[in-house]
Amino acid sequence: MKLWQGRFTKTGDASVDAFNASIFFDKRLYRHDIRGSLAHSKMLSKQGIITEKEGADLEAGLRDVLADLDAGKIAFGADMEDIHMCVERALTERIGETGKKLHTARSRNDQIALDLRLYLKEETADIRAMLKALIETLTETVEAHRETVMPGYTHLQRAQPVTLAFHLLAYCQMFLRDADRLGDCLRRMDELPLGAGALAGVTYDTDREFLRRELGFARVCENAMDAVSDRDFALEFLADASVVMMHASRLCEELILWSSAEFGFVEPDDAFSTGSSIMPQKKNPDIAELIRGKTGRVYGDLLALLTLMKALPLAYNKDMQEDKPPVFDTVDTLKAVLPILAAMLKTLTVKPARMEEAARGGFMNATDAADYLVRKGVPFRDCHAIIGRIVLYCIGENKAIENLRIEELRQFSAHFEADIYAHIDLRACIGAKRSEGSASFASVEKQIASVRARLAAL
Repeated sequence: MKLWQGRFTKTGDASVDAFNASIFFDKRLYRHDIRGSLAHSKMLSKQGIITEKEGADLEAGLRDVLADLDAGKIAFGADMEDIHMCVERALTERIGETGKKLHTARSRNDQIALDLRLYLKEETADIRAMLKALIETLTETVEAHRETVMPGYTHLQRAQPVTLAFHLLAYCQMFLRDADRLGDCLRRMDELPLGAGALAGVTYDTDREFLRRELGFARVCENAMDAVSDRDFALEFLADASVVMMHASRLCEELILWSSAEFGFVEPDDAFSTGSSIMPQKKNPDIAELIRGKTGRVYGDLLALLTLMKALPLAYNKDMQEDKPPVFDTVDTLKAVLPILAAMLKTLTVKPARMEEAARGGFMNATDAADYLVRKGVPFRDCHAIIGRIVLYCIGENKAIENLRIEELRQFSAHFEADIYAHIDLRACIGAKRSEGSASFASVEKQIASVRARLAAL
């Protein structure tokens, strides 16, 4: 019999029971549910709402149920409906009538809001730790490739020379922002909904401040109706997770491109690659591609919950039972992606010679050649036009700017002197950058120190 069966004259249809049940996905919340129930029973006893003996019996029974759930001794079925009913039924079977007193002064509405917040607090902290490990791996790669020159791109066209260290530091910044966002999200979800009841509070003399301390929350939800109907914390987590995945996908897209024969900048380790069932020569970057593909999955989870919540009147509605699958799916996806991405980066083979060879093509020192003329007093727009004509000339002659004789350069401007070659050397181009945050070797050192400091603070 259902724990709420008293008002009904018929038992539920079996198909309705199966359709209505959430036990098959919310069962993963059993530890959080029991943790909340232990705190709740302790508060009921402390407040004299139940006796100390009843409180002790509830605690012992709940710990016994927890042990059996941990051991896999309790089978889940649709007749249990949800994890709350499952725990309460198992408790009552063990300790009898006292088990029925556990639900005094609470509702499944504030109970599930509590469980989900407890779950996401733990998982968000774990995911931030995984992000920290990923940034640590990226930073180690950065430190190993301070001098590795490569092309910097815009529009996927070679633009200006940079170092691999500088390029990967951009991803360090992205993932550091992700960790900050999840930290902000964690602070906002750190509110206790338990004690809100169904929507309007309860008539018992409860102590929500005690519950807050017992369960480790920073604050108590101020409005009972908001406490049970709010899923902003889950939406914010999914939004932040989507940005994490977007950053991971961008990095993986570059690794996929760079590992192609057309680029040849990197080679994934065999342990993080797969082959073809028909083409024996193939070594495919499937892990990076899967991460890229799973990004769309996480976006879908966010959109699913946004759509679910968009037109719900206050307070709780059964629609909100469907909030957990997208949250669980996103947590599982991130916890699979972040460690494997870090491991793939740690084993990646970088090919500095090929990167530098690519950097020597595409006239990537053209901007520096223009800046050279600026320092000679030529207006930048005139410099731009002069270097543009030089590039056109080089294309026709199949030469690079640095390979032109000084006589050829002076055909375009009398301001060119022999020192031009020192200014358009690739490493000189990189080293000449002076603005804060630039690709210069000195700036990269400062950025590494900053990333290290921010990592230490996470």
